[in-house]
Amino acid sequence: MGRAALYVCNCNGIRERQVRQAIEAGAKRPRDVFAAHDARPQCAKCVCDMRRMIQDQAEALALAAE
Repeated sequence: MGRAALYVCNCNGIRERQVRQAIEAGAKRPRDVFAAHDARPQCAKCVCDMRRMIQDQAEALALAAE
């Protein structure tokens, strides 16, 4: 059975997979993730999670480059 789709942004219906795709496409800030999905932050509860995901990806790339 596949993994359940996890929502990062409930207000805009943006899933974890979609956030990761935006980051891989070059999103460096939560506002870039929202722009990639033609959305705007509403309650902003997801912004911290997006920042963490962006930071995790940056750290993974830095480690891979070593």
